[in-house]
Amino acid sequence: MNLTSEGSDPNSDLIFVNFNQDCSSLAVGTKKGYKLFSLSAIEKLDKIYEQDNEDICIVERLFSSSLVAVVSLTSPRKLKVCHFKKGTEICNYSYSNSILAVKLNRLRLIVCLEESLYIHNIRDMKVLHTIRDTPPNPVGLCALSINNDNSYLAYPGSNQIGEVQIFDTVNLSMLQASMNYSWLITAYSQRAVTMIPAHDNPLAAMSFSSHGEMIATASEKGTVIRVFKVPDGCKIFEFRRGVKRCVQISCLAFSTDGLYLCSSSNTETVHIFKLENTKDKPQEESHGWMDYLSQAVKSSATYLPSQVSDMLKQGRALATARLPNSGLKNICALSMIQKMPRLLVASQDGFLYIYNMDPVEGGECTLLKQHKLDGSLECIQNEESSVHHDGPLVQPGGVASYANTVRQHDDGSPDSSPDPMHHGNLGDRATGNNPLTNDLERLRLDDDNEFPPMTHKND
Repeated sequence: MNLTSEGSDPNSDLIFVNFNQDCSSLAVGTKKGYKLFSLSAIEKLDKIYEQDNEDICIVERLFSSSLVAVVSLTSPRKLKVCHFKKGTEICNYSYSNSILAVKLNRLRLIVCLEESLYIHNIRDMKVLHTIRDTPPNPVGLCALSINNDNSYLAYPGSNQIGEVQIFDTVNLSMLQASMNYSWLITAYSQRAVTMIPAHDNPLAAMSFSSHGEMIATASEKGTVIRVFKVPDGCKIFEFRRGVKRCVQISCLAFSTDGLYLCSSSNTETVHIFKLENTKDKPQEESHGWMDYLSQAVKSSATYLPSQVSDMLKQGRALATARLPNSGLKNICALSMIQKMPRLLVASQDGFLYIYNMDPVEGGECTLLKQHKLDGSLECIQNEESSVHHDGPLVQPGGVASYANTVRQHDDGSPDSSPDPMHHGNLGDRATGNNPLTNDLERLRLDDDNEFPPMTHKND
């Protein structure tokens, strides 16, 4: 969630906040730097790392590794890939326009500009492919699947209607949908282009499931959320978020198992939908007049206008959560924390809200904790700790937590900054400085338990 376009709040330093790919950590960018927090417990935000020297508008962490990609407000056209545990910069690249979004998985790093996307090989940061002349995308809307086998990139195919274009970042080609009307062949690229006609209005949000087999979309109207199968583009679910008002949906997120989908907007309500086909649900016996009325409405749907019948067929939210404020931008995620399903919402108001969720009965989610995104231990629900958390990032004793394991500094002298080994001109759009090319080739990006996941040599 990038707040640079939301206007500057003089009372807040918050610029950016986002969950990593598996929702195990939270990245926060501020006017003073950035911070990484572990999300392994609900009682507190355990700080992993803090850097204070520049205003950070984008910070993306690769799973639980020590690799982060950062962009500052001071240099919005420059991407820096860093090893936060070593405190070293691995490489940097400059682009022709401001960077609007950065997406990571273990194979690719995507840089989104307003009218182009750059696909980097994350192991050596070489530019593998550039998608140019995309429809104007001023907010940098795009999505990257985190699955290695289905490493798909999705971005808007139009700025007038809600078309989704999906690109295979491994084979570097567009996916061809099975529906004859949703693809075309471009003479320029000689590749099949998949255009999923998702909505009548321009896209506002989209997200892949963890396996990359589904993509959820919402338009700027914000009343209907659709889920499509990837790569064939068939619609498999449709949910109605609301009827009374149009909203700005800011985030869609699947649960890790792909059974639930959450949606947050500029309203005070966060919705959770269950991805199940009604025909797979056991038929329940009617017990009251409301059940009989519901059955009568469903049976008469075939005689109603298509717009009305479509509305009756749309799914409703299994569960909802109430935020204390409305009119603010926020992001949401579904995660297992302490072996229980939790709904996480990071809001523009500077708080992280953690809700308990009943995956069977649904209903109203219970607010468990409310943490400040500045990293302090103060908690609105339970101010149970007065320990100051901004001291040295070293655990004095006892069993090391996950966050402390990551943030402990290595013994010995700090890494020296080697002279650049490579400076290449990547066409006329991007230039890169990659001083540690050999070390990048040896990255163990598939091992989240290794700290750090890569080795640097000291010159």
